[in-house]
Amino acid sequence: MNTLVIIRHGLTEWSNRFTGWTDIDIAPEGIEMTRKYAVRLKEKNYKFDIGFTSVLKRGIRTLEIALKTIGQENVPIIRDWHLNERNYGDLQGQNKAEAVKKYGEDQVKLWRRSYDVAPPKGESLKDTYNRSIPYFQNTILAEIKKGKTVILSGHHNSLRAIIKYLDDISDADIVNLNVPYCIPLVYEFDENLKPIKHYYLADDQEVKQVIESIKNQTKSL
Repeated sequence: MNTLVIIRHGLTEWSNRFTGWTDIDIAPEGIEMTRKYAVRLKEKNYKFDIGFTSVLKRGIRTLEIALKTIGQENVPIIRDWHLNERNYGDLQGQNKAEAVKKYGEDQVKLWRRSYDVAPPKGESLKDTYNRSIPYFQNTILAEIKKGKTVILSGHHNSLRAIIKYLDDISDADIVNLNVPYCIPLVYEFDENLKPIKHYYLADDQEVKQVIESIKNQTKSL
């Protein structure tokens, strides 16, 4: 079976801020959450041949912690900037709730969730898609085609772009997609690298709870 496991990095101290390309590490809570869900990979006997992540420490640390938790520290890791979170431009470092007060809820939602609207001096999801998907196709899928089992630690918008590509989600519908922290998302492919099925290693309620915590980041200071 050709398999890809996707993990969004753990919580950081900046979970309530627009982080973008700012190189923030994961918080203790994020470390524990990463370990908790990595155990599920161990329980399911996943064996990885290669790992991919961005050049940002929160992505790197999440992958390293996950692999250590399952006793696979020797899996080679490829780091590449094409998998970075999108650049939030002028929003980087701003508190999300304060940004809602400053710019309005509709405008912030447009910047955070829309496909082709970029914040000032930043990237849209479309921009992120256009840099991450060619890399994903040419490098990551190439490894899966060789029969390797791949683990990918990424960021919300680079992962939204990859999931948009894999699931053929429309530009309009991508606004509704949220990716939970740390919960492994498994894709299984046929011999032509077409996704057969995908599923989280968690029940629907657990996934929903983590996603709701993400949605609420714009509601509290």
